[in-house]
Amino acid sequence: MNAFLIVAIVAALIAFFLVAEIVAAALPLLVVVVLVPPAERRELAELLAAADSSRRLRLWPALRLAVRARRHTAGKW
Repeated sequence: MNAFLIVAIVAALIAFFLVAEIVAAALPLLVVVVLVPPAERRELAELLAAADSSRRLRLWPALRLAVRARRHTAGKW
């Protein structure tokens, strides 16, 4: 009984970390698809990809950089 409980806890932890990694990798793409107007999606996606070329994007620094670049091109800075 105790061995089964330990195996279940370890399996649950592994599943949790796998889901967390998948969500963290997909979240920037979902932000681009859902929140960005269609005319600007390609540019923002390219900017996010260029901002961090690692396996998983770091969402907040990439989004801050994207907002800064958009404001700069819009002439607000």
